Amino acid sequence: MSPQSNRDQFRRPDHANETFIMTTVVGSYPKPKWLHRVRELWEDEENSFDDEDWKEATDDAARVITEEHERAGLDVLVDGEVRRNEMVEFFAHRIDGYEFNGPVKVWGHNYFDKPSVTRQVEYGENWLVEEYEFAAALTDRPVKVPITGPYTLANWSFNEAYDTEEELTYDLADLVNEEIEKLVDAGARYIQIDEPALATTPDDHAIVGEALERIAEEIHEDVYLGLHVCYGDYSRIYPEILDYPVDEYDLELANGDYEQLDVFTEHEFTGNLALGVTDVHVAEVESVAEIKENIKKGLEVVPADRLTVSPDCGLKLLPRDVAYGKMENMVQAAREVEAEIDRGEIEIARTPASAD
Repeated sequence: MSPQSNRDQFRRPDHANETFIMTTVVGSYPKPKWLHRVRELWEDEENSFDDEDWKEATDDAARVITEEHERAGLDVLVDGEVRRNEMVEFFAHRIDGYEFNGPVKVWGHNYFDKPSVTRQVEYGENWLVEEYEFAAALTDRPVKVPITGPYTLANWSFNEAYDTEEELTYDLADLVNEEIEKLVDAGARYIQIDEPALATTPDDHAIVGEALERIAEEIHEDVYLGLHVCYGDYSRIYPEILDYPVDEYDLELANGDYEQLDVFTEHEFTGNLALGVTDVHVAEVESVAEIKENIKKGLEVVPADRLTVSPDCGLKLLPRDVAYGKMENMVQAAREVEAEIDRGEIEIARTPASAD
């Protein structure tokens, strides 16, 4: 199945336009304020809040956020990662071989509970299957599952057990592959691997490529595999990343006012592009007109039937009403651009029909 036809499985039956620009989010979303208070109570050993109370609270939060994504009109939803505290910590707590020894300062006054790998990593418990099944039961729309990639899980941890970070990355990739198999068995068809560390260490792009080969091994072809990379100098990893075994590349470009767009037009972009069209570092809702112009930037790289639009990155640090406004305007902008393409008001190339 070609990446383009694989993508079409996410087109809603009631989609009004012939053209389909898929709309989704990268993953994280502002949690309801009360959930932060519930976490404090749950983590307080002197309090009576227990695991069942925490589960009930996170289930309720997932209901709220999933409904919010659906109301905004997204084609593919995420539950906002409401159960996750941080993109490395969450997974490290579920992988045998990791230990925690207290927070370290990472930037400004922020601290990160950076884990250590103290022995060979092994698959312990399910990571995301329960999260996926709960969110998928809330909606008839597809639900995407973001997973922190093995290179970032290795690079953002202390390695006290492996001779090289590369070896650790490959072992973690095998665990991610195992988790994806379980998610696919549960019904998931859209998996996104998050590798923000790649942008800061671009010379390791071959290691990430080998890790993705392991992740994609024996995964059924109707599973849509995406890669999210944010920040950094994309010219250091493009076009090499086009060799990765993924259907879609999710890139942050709105924050840099698309100054790096030329990187992706110098060499033919052969995959599907998920383009950031709203800036998650700006706590203001961009207008529909402004987002439409950003979407048209994506059409300079790929035709509409290979274009997905999303915010630049996770929305979790924004006020919730701003995050919602960005999603709502993004969906309206995508639908308007689709209609304008259908009416011939925007001239773009369409991908030739695949022989597959």
